[in-house]
Amino acid sequence: MPDYDVSAALDTDYYSVFADIDPADREMWGRARQFVDEALPQMNDYWDRAEYPVHLVKRLGELNLLTDGLEVPGLEPMSPLAAGLVNMEISRGDGSLGTVVAVQGGLALRSIAFHGSPEQKERWLGPLARGEELGAFALTEPDHGSDSVSLETRARREGGEWVIDGEKKWIGNGASGGVTVVWARDDDGDVRGFLVEQDTPGYEAEVIEGKGSLRAVHQARIRLNGVRIPLECVLPGAKTFKDTSRVLVATRLGVAWSALGHATAAYEAALNYAQERIQFGKPLVKFQLVQDRLSQMLAELTSMQLHCVHLARLEAEGRMRPTQASMAKYHNTRKARLIASTARDLLGGNGILLENHVIRHMMDIEAIHTYEGTESVQALLIGRDVTGVGAFS
Repeated sequence: MPDYDVSAALDTDYYSVFADIDPADREMWGRARQFVDEALPQMNDYWDRAEYPVHLVKRLGELNLLTDGLEVPGLEPMSPLAAGLVNMEISRGDGSLGTVVAVQGGLALRSIAFHGSPEQKERWLGPLARGEELGAFALTEPDHGSDSVSLETRARREGGEWVIDGEKKWIGNGASGGVTVVWARDDDGDVRGFLVEQDTPGYEAEVIEGKGSLRAVHQARIRLNGVRIPLECVLPGAKTFKDTSRVLVATRLGVAWSALGHATAAYEAALNYAQERIQFGKPLVKFQLVQDRLSQMLAELTSMQLHCVHLARLEAEGRMRPTQASMAKYHNTRKARLIASTARDLLGGNGILLENHVIRHMMDIEAIHTYEGTESVQALLIGRDVTGVGAFS
């Protein structure tokens, strides 16, 4: 048994940011809370063993928590705010599970929903959204992360087939079975998306080992050696890198929500711990320095909430600009790192124990601070927007 129980959700909302949300959005948030209550007791062990609890992906689908605001026939729709709340809540439980939502719903499902043919949508949207099939999004390569537009994977036409050659890295679900959306340049040099089932000959994937972050979800290094797929496996709506970017922009705000979930977990664990931990004859909460740290964390957390909720409303109105999503991601992952670090320190030696959760969130936030565009790339996107001058090279 742990010495302290710091995992209780406190529904921190100092500015009443969530007080007036729609009942349907709140119900979706409650459904995500139900999932976290079921999953959280298992996650420290999975994280420690670097084992992927694939059965929980199916559970997410059963609860309709994988659509990420997309319309999928037969499934209840989810508003942008509800999608954000779900992302936040699941990440409050565990970052690996939050990444599952980002990959399965945010990237793979969205690629097909935005750019797929009617037949592709009929084949894949339902199974991916219900967690019956796993989906991966393969853009990043061993030599191309932030400069993903420079990808080297190639797809050439040969008769009635596409033939794909190249490598990908850091691909969530890429070695777990299912379908991978592979981004490659075609004969004309245009960036296209291809649906590659992972049992296709020539598709070789290995799980990346030795991670210190997001250990309970598998990312893969993929080698595509003469992978042959039918012509109908190309996404007809994706013809340039701008189409790829449309998917990435739509999910970037989701990363800001995920960071908010991690920060909420860290802050609430610190507050719970400070109320329970006795030092020098009194609870930590009675010390001035501890109250100062809790106040600092709460102020940062509140700013993160305001970013997310405001942009969710802009997105619902069709008014969110790509660089606004970049600003939210830039701001929130930075603040989440700060809050997690402060919480870890406040817990003292107990802060490095998995049973107290903070160290897991602290390590996992390191990954989401990088993926979907590093801090530096987001800063350059924002800088170009406000100055009119590009500084990428």
